Amino acid sequence: MKVRKNSVKTTNLTRRALLGGAAAAAAFMIVPRHVLGGEAGPAPSEKLNLGSIGVGGMQGFNDVRSVDSQNIYALCDVDEAHLNKAAAKYPKAKLYRDFREMLEKERKNLNGVTITIPDFMHATASLWAMERGIGVHCQKPLTHTVWEARLLAKAAQKYKVATQMGNQGYSAAATRIACEYIWNDEIGDVTEVHSWNGGGFSRGVTTWPAAEPVPATVDWNLWQGRSQEHTYSSKIHPINWRGFLDYGTMMIGDWGIHQFGPANWALGLGETYPTSVQCMAVEGANPVTYPSYSCKIQWPERPSKFVKSGKMPAVAVNWYEGSVTKTYKHPECLTPEDMKGINEIFVGTKGLLGTSGRGESYTLLPKSKQVGHARPPEVIKRSPGHFQDWLRALKGGEAACSNFTVAGPYTEWMLLGAISWRFPNEKLLWDGKNLRFTNNEKANEFVKPNFRKGWELQDVTL
Repeated sequence: MKVRKNSVKTTNLTRRALLGGAAAAAAFMIVPRHVLGGEAGPAPSEKLNLGSIGVGGMQGFNDVRSVDSQNIYALCDVDEAHLNKAAAKYPKAKLYRDFREMLEKERKNLNGVTITIPDFMHATASLWAMERGIGVHCQKPLTHTVWEARLLAKAAQKYKVATQMGNQGYSAAATRIACEYIWNDEIGDVTEVHSWNGGGFSRGVTTWPAAEPVPATVDWNLWQGRSQEHTYSSKIHPINWRGFLDYGTMMIGDWGIHQFGPANWALGLGETYPTSVQCMAVEGANPVTYPSYSCKIQWPERPSKFVKSGKMPAVAVNWYEGSVTKTYKHPECLTPEDMKGINEIFVGTKGLLGTSGRGESYTLLPKSKQVGHARPPEVIKRSPGHFQDWLRALKGGEAACSNFTVAGPYTEWMLLGAISWRFPNEKLLWDGKNLRFTNNEKANEFVKPNFRKGWELQDVTL
């Protein structure tokens, strides 16, 4: 299938409005309510025009299907094989290979876009959309670097479009109940959090893979985007890029940002800057892919409107990934049965709480304590679903739960861990306000991307 060229004519309608001629030609298109008057956005009953950037690979097509209750207006992918497969399901959608072309040409037609591409291009695609008044649902982790996470949080404040990071557990009832347990003083003051994941991508790849012919369907130059140029390898595209330093964030970005959701929300970790990060163990360090490692990120005492004392104590958040998960020793009071399915533990002065999956279940620990235990009072409104949360925001409803002003600070602190392993056992002191380490200039080199010429991003001023 050949990629169709966009031939829509422009009009004087406001940004994100549908074009009159195009609407007449396709009955499924509806002019958003805000074009006709007022600023409330489309009525809840109206269908939004949505685009999708990245429609194959690990999650792309699933994200398109997650929003196809609306009008799938445009699809974009650098791999024509992925694009054609999605187009067969959504034959009326306009097709693009370069998201920059799609966002520029369709800026008046699109209400929002899903972004499901490798981590290192999240910030670039998200910022391009936000600058053009288009709402964004971007898969986790929000960005590849700490600087980019700060950038998108500021962009969300400036452009005021509906945003959401794809950490679905944030919409889970269990994540919210876990927060309520902690705020209700069920386990006392939380002083430690531990979370772990033994998975990985491209483990054992320690030198750059040998060059392979680029598949005829792939635009490799576009795929590389802002990164430095490298030869193509099937060990990178379409799946295993997440393990490469240039492209992904390995397990802390793949699952850590899911698993830490209850901790980030319950403990207000994104509302106060951490003071330090320290790599506690590392195995398999190399210049190409992420090693297995563990790290400790520390926060000072901080205010909280959710607890009776009005403040939370200093807390150490610990992450373990790959082979280094073996270094985590769970509390002696817990049995293998207690630990089954658990991937995050809160250590409080009065007890323990565990969460599982993406924050989709919770239990007091040992699990026998949960039996017959009453739920705490409901504090957080329950979600209609993660994508539905974003669609509601696009239609003028309340901000989505993991909008970029929440997801940006969360991603920032988590990505400090992805820097720490390069400096084993060294306590890196973090100045969050100024986005830099105060005691290691070499570490500061990993805070911001090294942009390929022509792909540079400029800071957002408020």
